[in-house]
Amino acid sequence: MRNILRSAAVIVFLTAFGTLTFGQTTASAAKQSGVAIMPLADVREGARGIAKTVFRGSEPEDFNVEILGVVPGAVGPHQDMIIGRLSGALAERTFVFAGMSGSPVYIDGKLIGAIAYSFPFAKEPICGITPIEQMISIFEQAPAAKPAVAASAVKFSDITASRLSFDAPLTFSNAGNIVSGMATDSRMSSVAGQTFVPIATPMTFSGISQTTLDVFAPQLKSIGVMPVASLGGGNKITPLKPFDEKTLLGGDSIVVQLARGDISIAAAGTVTLRDDRKIYAFGHPYFSLGSTDLPMAESHVVVVVPNTNNSFKLAVADDAVGALTQDRATGIFGTLGQAPKMLPVKLAIVTSRGRNEVVRFESCIDDFLAPLVVNVGALNAIAAQERGMGDMTVTLNGTISIRGEQSVRIERRYTGNQAAALAAATAAVPLALLLKSNLAGIDVTDVDLNFSIAEGSKAASLERVAVDRTQVRPGESITVNLFIRTDGGNLETRSAVVAIPADAPSGPLSLMIGDGASIQENAAIKQFTPISAAELIRTINLAKRSDRLYVYGYRTVAGAVIGANEMPNLPPSMLATINNDRSVGGSKAATQRSVIDQMLADGEYLVTGSQTIAIEVIR
Repeated sequence: MRNILRSAAVIVFLTAFGTLTFGQTTASAAKQSGVAIMPLADVREGARGIAKTVFRGSEPEDFNVEILGVVPGAVGPHQDMIIGRLSGALAERTFVFAGMSGSPVYIDGKLIGAIAYSFPFAKEPICGITPIEQMISIFEQAPAAKPAVAASAVKFSDITASRLSFDAPLTFSNAGNIVSGMATDSRMSSVAGQTFVPIATPMTFSGISQTTLDVFAPQLKSIGVMPVASLGGGNKITPLKPFDEKTLLGGDSIVVQLARGDISIAAAGTVTLRDDRKIYAFGHPYFSLGSTDLPMAESHVVVVVPNTNNSFKLAVADDAVGALTQDRATGIFGTLGQAPKMLPVKLAIVTSRGRNEVVRFESCIDDFLAPLVVNVGALNAIAAQERGMGDMTVTLNGTISIRGEQSVRIERRYTGNQAAALAAATAAVPLALLLKSNLAGIDVTDVDLNFSIAEGSKAASLERVAVDRTQVRPGESITVNLFIRTDGGNLETRSAVVAIPADAPSGPLSLMIGDGASIQENAAIKQFTPISAAELIRTINLAKRSDRLYVYGYRTVAGAVIGANEMPNLPPSMLATINNDRSVGGSKAATQRSVIDQMLADGEYLVTGSQTIAIEVIR
C-alpha cells in the first residue's frame, strides 16, 4: 500500500510539474510577444472571435470565427483540433483557401490558435484550428541542430540513373491529399471530403514556365503542394533585411523560399505569432522536414483567387528576414535575423541559334528538395530557349563542388525528343545521391552547368563489329571496325585501334564493344558499396558514360569486390579467408578480370548497344 501511495504521489507531482512547465512556456511566449494566449481548456463551444489574414497587399484583414467544438487527439497524441466556422464577406467569398494556413484566431482578444485544416469540397467555410499552446510547446522541445544519422546505402544503379527518383516519404503533410481527391486512383477516393486535411500550401513559381510546371505537377501535388505559376520573373538575391517591431506579426503573409534569383520558388502561408525573434506559422507541417534551414521572407498578396475546387492565395516574396529552422506536426518555426545556408547554381546555355544565356539562382540545401529545385531550374532554362516539340541534341559539361573533396564532374550528351529532360536530370541525380548518402565530409558548395544545344537527332545503334585478327601478342594492337546504323537507316563505319597490355596473360580474351551502360551491366563495380565521401565521388566520376563507346576486354576469374575496389585473380587461400564460414558481408564475389578498359574517341552520333567478340592472347 505504501508503494502504491508513493507511486501515486510521484505521478501527481510529475503531472503538476509538466502542467506548470507548459504553462510557464506559454505564459513566457505571451509575455514577450505582448499577445495574450487563451488555454485550450478555456475554449468553449459557441464562443465567437476574429481571425486575421491578408487577402490583398500586405495588411491583414479581420473576419469572424465561431467555435463549434474541440476534437481531442485529432492530429496525434496530445495534438488536438479546434473546429470553427468562418463568416464575413471575404471569408464567405473564398472559403478556406490555400495560403490561409497559420491565420491567427482570437477570442476576447486572446490568441487560441492557427487555422490549419479544412474539409475538401465543403459547402460551408468550416476549418480546423491548431491550438497555439501545442504549436509553442513542440518547438520548445526542438533540438538545436539536425542529429547525426547513419550513412544510407548507395547502389551503383543510383549513380547511373537517368532520372531523379522522387521517393518522397508519406507523411501527415501529404497523406491527406490521398483522401482529398488529388490522387484519383486512390482506393480512399470514395471518402474524399469526409476528413480534415492540412490546407494546401500554394507554391509560387516565378520565372518558371507553365510547361515546366506541368511536367512536375504530379510529384508536387503528391506531397501536398499546389503549384501556381506567377507572373513576372524571379527575385533578386539580397542580404537579409534588418527586422523591426513590425516585421512578420500575427496575420501577416509569410513565404518560405526553396529557390531565389532568376527563378523563385516560394510557399505562402500566414504568421500565427511572433515572440521576439521567434516566428510561429502554418499550424501544420510544410514537408515534415524536422530540423531544416530555409529562407523566410516577408511577402505581399496579389490576389486571393476564388476557385470551385480550391481557392488559393497568389503571393510574391519580398525581402528575406530570417530562416525557417523547424518543420513539425503542429506548424513551422523560424528565427528572424538568422541567415540560411544556400546552394549557388549557375546554368550557362548556348542555344541552337548560337545565343548565350546564363541563369543564376540559389537553391535550399536539403537532400529531398535541392535536387528537385535544380532539376526544375535546368529543364526550365532549356525549355525557355528551345522548341518544345521535336528532336534535339544536348551536350552537358559541369561540376558539383564539394568542400575539401574532389569535384563531381558531369559530362554527357543526349539526343532525341527526351534530350532536354534527361540533361536536366543529369545534375540532379548525383546531387541527390551526395546529399542522401549522409557520408561524413560531403558539403556541397555550388553547382555549375554548361549546356550546348543543337536541333535534330544524332542517335545510332551498333549493328556489328569485326577485328583484323583473332590472335594477338601482349603489347601489340588490333583494329576493331564498328558498323553503325543511324536512325535515318544509313550504315556508317568507324575504326578503332585497341592496344593489348604488355602484361596481358595468355589465353582467351573477350572483347565487348558498346555504350557505357551496356559495358557496366555485368561489371564488378556494380556491386560496390562506398565507405567514404572520397570513394563515392571517385566512383561517380569513374562511372562510364551512356553516350560514349568503350572497349572492355575481360577474362573469367575468381575474385572479389571490397568497397569500390575490384580484386581479381585472388589466390585460393585469400578467397577462402574472405568467404570463410565464420564471417559474412564486407565483400562480394567477382567473376571477371578487366584486362582492357578503353573509351573510344567521340563521334558524330550517340551510339547505343553492344557486341562481344572473342580473341586469343598468345606468346
